[in-house]
Order: sequence, then C-alpha cells, then structure tokens
Amino acid sequence: MSTLVLALIAGAVIGLALGALGGGGSVLAVPALIYLLGFSPASATTASLIIVAATSATALYAHARDGNVVWKTGTLFAAAGILPAFLAGAVAGRLPAEVLTAAFAVIAALAALRMLRPANSPPPERIRPARAAGAGAGLGAVTGFLGVGGGFLAVPALVGVLGLRMKQAVGTSLLVITVNSLAALTARTGTGGDLRWEVIAPFTGAAVLGAWDGKRLAAKITGQALQRAFAFVLLGVAAFMLVDVVV
Repeated sequence: MSTLVLALIAGAVIGLALGALGGGGSVLAVPALIYLLGFSPASATTASLIIVAATSATALYAHARDGNVVWKTGTLFAAAGILPAFLAGAVAGRLPAEVLTAAFAVIAALAALRMLRPANSPPPERIRPARAAGAGAGLGAVTGFLGVGGGFLAVPALVGVLGLRMKQAVGTSLLVITVNSLAALTARTGTGGDLRWEVIAPFTGAAVLGAWDGKRLAAKITGQALQRAFAFVLLGVAAFMLVDVVV
C-alpha cells in the first residue's frame, strides 16, 4: 500500500475519532506517523502538532457555530498553557527517541484508562484560579512535549475545575488545544526533524474531513460506546509501543 493511501486512511480514522469523541482522537496520530508512515519520534510529534492544530481549528469552527465555545474561559485557560507548551516543545525535540516513545505510550495508556472510567464529579461550587491555571499549564506541557492535543485531559478539567457543561467543555477544549499546539510548534521550529509535507498535507486534509463526519457519527452512536471502543484500541497501541521500546 502506498504512503499516500496510508496517510489518507490514517488521517480519516483519526479525524473520525476526534470529531466523534470531541477529544482524544488525535492521540493516535503519533503512533500512526511512526509505525505506518516511517517518521522518527521527534518528527512524528512535530507533525502531529500540525495535524492537531489544523483539525482542532476546523472542529472549533463547527462547535462555535453551535454556540458551544466559552471564549473568555477558554482563552484564560489556554493562556496558562502557552509558556509550558513552548518550553516542553523546545525540550522534546532534543530528547532520545526511546524516551519520547515511552513517555507517549504511558500518556496514551493513562488516556485510555481515563476514558474507560469517566468522571462524574459535580461542578465546583466556585472556581479556584490557582487550580484553573495549574490545569491549563499541565495541559500545555503535555501538548508541547508529546505532540498530542490533550482533549482527554482538557475536557474533564474544564468540567471539574471550571464548571462548564459537557458540550461547552468539548467545544472550549478545541480552542485550548489549538492555542497550545501553535505555541508548541513555534518552539519546535528547526528542531522537529525531517518533516515530509507530502505525507503531512494529505494526512491533515483527511483528518479535517474525517472530523466533520465524526461529528455526524456521534449523533447516531452513543458516546459511551464510542469512547469505550476507542479506549481499548488506545490501550493496545500503548502496549505495542512500550514493548517496542523494551524489546
């Protein structure tokens, strides 16, 4: 199978997951780029940031059109993550491939477990600025370091820390992810390895189109069923990556 076809298929699947789940789907971009398309870990995490930023910005438009983005809250939350995303992005481009791969596998496994055990905590009685800033900074660091959007972390943080409703949290998380991804990309300029645009461009295009279809898919299949299925796939990917590092 040609590289172009693989890029289109992988991009479409990841876009579907992102659009259907509202976050978490982009975490598959890095392993797809490494194991299917032959990117190095450093190049894959940088390319993933490009894909995540473009796909999230497109999905953000769709959610904003439906009134599901809380702009002021999202901007403040994203602002706390800009510096950590920038610093983590600068560091990640200089780490050994094994360290990046292992760290990504651990985060992917934690994301899968988080999806299998969704939080049902009630909204906070009042918002604590320090907690909100800490959550935003932590998300920015994960985005910059591993090249993932972090929707699986942003959505529960926006619900549990800032008290947003789930639909608002999903839409607002896309604003946060877009800002953090762009900050991390700025830091990685010149350090992200060989970026093969002939692969990244069709991958990104397929992911953007897939996200629109995923949004329609979510209306036909229960969110819980989609989330559980995706979580098991993610656990398998994380296990494969850890074995690959060890062996």
